[in-house]
Amino acid sequence: MMNKDSRFPRKMQGSFSNRRHSCIGFDVENGLSVGRSPLDPQASPGSGMVIQANFPHSQRRESFLYRSDSEFDLSPKGPSRNSSGASDLEESLKHWEVNWLSSRHTEDMIVTPFAQVLASLRTVRSHFAVITNQQDRTASKTRSSGSNPPSMCKTSLAEEPHQQLAIETLDELDWCLEQLETLKTRHSVSEMASNKFKRMLNRELTQLSETSRSGNQVSEFISSTFLEKQHDMDIMSPPTKEKDKKKRPMSQISGVKKATHSPSLAPSTVPRFGVDASQEGLLARELEDVNRWGIDIFKVAEYSGNRPLTVTMYTVFQERDLLKSFKIPIDTFITFIMTLEDHYRADVAYHNNIHAADVVQSTHVLLSTPALEAVFTDLEILAALFASAIHDVDHPGVSNQFLINTNSELALMYNDSSVLENHHLAVGFKLLQEDNCDIFENLSKKQRQSLRKMVIDMVLATDMSKHMNLLADLKTMVETKKVTSLGVLLLDNYSDRIQVLQNMVHCADLSNPTKPLELYRAWTDRIMVEFFTQGDRERDKGMEISPMCDKQNASIEKSQVGFIDYIVHPLWETWADLVHPDAQEILDTLEDNREWYQSMIPHSPSPNQCQEEEEEEEEEEEGNLVGEASALIGGGGSTSADKFQFEMTLEEEGESGTDSPPEEEGRGSELSKTDSGSGFDAATHLLPTKLSPDSGRTFSLDSEKDIAEDKEADQEGISGVPRFRLGT
Repeated sequence: MMNKDSRFPRKMQGSFSNRRHSCIGFDVENGLSVGRSPLDPQASPGSGMVIQANFPHSQRRESFLYRSDSEFDLSPKGPSRNSSGASDLEESLKHWEVNWLSSRHTEDMIVTPFAQVLASLRTVRSHFAVITNQQDRTASKTRSSGSNPPSMCKTSLAEEPHQQLAIETLDELDWCLEQLETLKTRHSVSEMASNKFKRMLNRELTQLSETSRSGNQVSEFISSTFLEKQHDMDIMSPPTKEKDKKKRPMSQISGVKKATHSPSLAPSTVPRFGVDASQEGLLARELEDVNRWGIDIFKVAEYSGNRPLTVTMYTVFQERDLLKSFKIPIDTFITFIMTLEDHYRADVAYHNNIHAADVVQSTHVLLSTPALEAVFTDLEILAALFASAIHDVDHPGVSNQFLINTNSELALMYNDSSVLENHHLAVGFKLLQEDNCDIFENLSKKQRQSLRKMVIDMVLATDMSKHMNLLADLKTMVETKKVTSLGVLLLDNYSDRIQVLQNMVHCADLSNPTKPLELYRAWTDRIMVEFFTQGDRERDKGMEISPMCDKQNASIEKSQVGFIDYIVHPLWETWADLVHPDAQEILDTLEDNREWYQSMIPHSPSPNQCQEEEEEEEEEEEGNLVGEASALIGGGGSTSADKFQFEMTLEEEGESGTDSPPEEEGRGSELSKTDSGSGFDAATHLLPTKLSPDSGRTFSLDSEKDIAEDKEADQEGISGVPRFRLGT
């Protein structure tokens, strides 16, 4: 335990040196290696990284995560001591958080509940030490085990009883803090943050949905895509023809085709970038920037003859010397990557080989960020790049929910759980079994097992419905390390290491809004084509059209602003905290792109303005009706702004005969005609009865009550005739 000046309070100050702090290395293949420094060349790469203290978020817009998570008014009341259960704890934390956040507008904010508790306890410890004049006392380092509480040692007789009590209390606090700091925060603790973030996002989306129809669409899209929810749905039964067809065994992985590339490619004949490119010079110019964020992957696809994944993977593996490190034959590597690329569907607008190449290159750049230098092993890097390459293979261009709703074979095979992600993994690993495609043939059995586990964990994390859980895990880990010890994130266990890698690939998968605007717009156009294609299929099947998939009313610009505000910005903001200050330019580009899409949203009146305009239109129509009726009967009519209900009393010229009811409701031009066809001869009563704005215009025959009123009118000299009421 460090002294109080070395520890993080809730307000982060200054920055730390770039020293790596660890005496315990971690190797994915061999596990913990006690006593070896992570910088030891014979040990695994450094397992530790320093979490930098950030400057206050005053110059850049913060995400919604930094708003208060409470609908309660500020209150001096503290949490109830009788609270029990997780829900009571969360409610108590919400009360406490309002007061805590309200006094820290200019500080580096801590937003995950567990880290907030740690920071608060550290403040309590510091204040108690000052009050008891024990501020120079450092935490006891005599305990070799963190599992036992401090023993109550006898103090010298010279010490006053209150001093003895203060020392014992500080020892107790230090022990509690030590235990809390070493807790594994991945699951139960992070669940608190996940629930909080989901609750906050739901509130933001509710407010967004109330602004306009397009806001509601964006809200539904984000909620259905990025939140794990249970939905009531109508499962589409397959057509009879499909039922009668002979199905292949469920154990057979769909989408796998035989390799069509030569298995005997000699290393000496391998082209510079792995494929024959007619525009090799232009391709070389683009791939010179393979280590730079925002490479134009569309030009790479064009210059490589639509082989962006093959040339990108080949270039990155050469750059990192992975082919030599893992003894991967070049011809085997090229055969596998080209076979993998062929299994990305050419008729899918977004989730295709270009997107796969983009994610691979983005992951490669993120792995090279200075804050993560020498942190991950070569095997972990190999796994991350392989996961990026296969993460969307054989994607059909529709969502998981579409496959579930249509009772697809994939949904049945994977029990509606991360359907596409499981399929991508199955296809990717199955292709390794094709002729001359096993690029991992020279890995040891233990290495293959470790790599497979990591790849599975990373690809499953690209399921967008897991987004909030993934974000909460990362945010909790980062903030917990901020308020403990020297802010050092050791990454000395598999859970922490894979968590960073999962978020890295997830960030790369959601990196389009962080790229130059021209590239971002191109990706947006492609994903909207894919969405609209799915919407057309849903319309043809008589299904409810998924959010943002209806081309007749989708708001593209507003959807991108919402996508950034509620999904991309919080994720990249947290990643930037992890690798601070390495990702600041990425955040700046993200903000610029958001402002551009915000400026492109068509101006539309507010809901109140729309209602006022509709009311004005209705009033104008009613005024016209009054004028027409008055002109027909030769009288004058008022066209005031108020809405009135009109009763027209029609009088026949003949002694007998009755007017027939109107042939069609809502026709005001032919209320009634005489037998001779000579227009109207009627007296009119205007009843100043105001109507509700949503009343519709109708014609109706009078009721018995109205007929009774007619008799009373007859006594006043007005003849009783059948009457029609024009109502609005």
